[in-house]
Amino acid sequence: MHKYAVSAFIPGLIFFIVAFVGLKSVGFSTMQILRDLAQQAEVSSFLGFLSNIGVWAWVASFSIAYFAAIYLYQGRQRQLLILMALLATALGFDDFFLIHDRYINQNICYAAYAIIALSILALHFKDILKINAFAFLIAGGLLAASIMTDIVQGYLPFGYANVQIVEEGFKFLGAISWLYFTCYVASENHLSK
Repeated sequence: MHKYAVSAFIPGLIFFIVAFVGLKSVGFSTMQILRDLAQQAEVSSFLGFLSNIGVWAWVASFSIAYFAAIYLYQGRQRQLLILMALLATALGFDDFFLIHDRYINQNICYAAYAIIALSILALHFKDILKINAFAFLIAGGLLAASIMTDIVQGYLPFGYANVQIVEEGFKFLGAISWLYFTCYVASENHLSK
């Protein structure tokens, strides 16, 4: 009971109170804070469906990676999982809160993602080769393709909607592939063999 209170209930309650009070203090109404956006706007819950499922993939990736890093592994595999979780967390927050679209210049966000990804490669290149290089390459390649498409979309002659299908497709498949790679890394102690 005590472990539950310290690990889950109290942090959850603190987050709820701080978020509620903080958002109220900047002018949001109680219903704006508590109710789902689709309910408030009286629109279909399926608006942004694929984007929302992509966010779920990022959340699943960072949850699995952090859990495995904290409770299951030590050493290099823990370090790799923490870096993977950090990248998934950054991408998930960006996807959910539209960080690079509304708050921080996209080039800064993309540079931060590149630094994390290159850190993973620089520190764990041999580990990735040993674990599952193909899955890492596919996930990273799809995410890079999404970012590159986003950067050059204004110069492409295919129309905004068509470019969005391609960009969001790369991002969605990249998120799902990253989730697969995360599950694979977390599934067993690959680096003790």
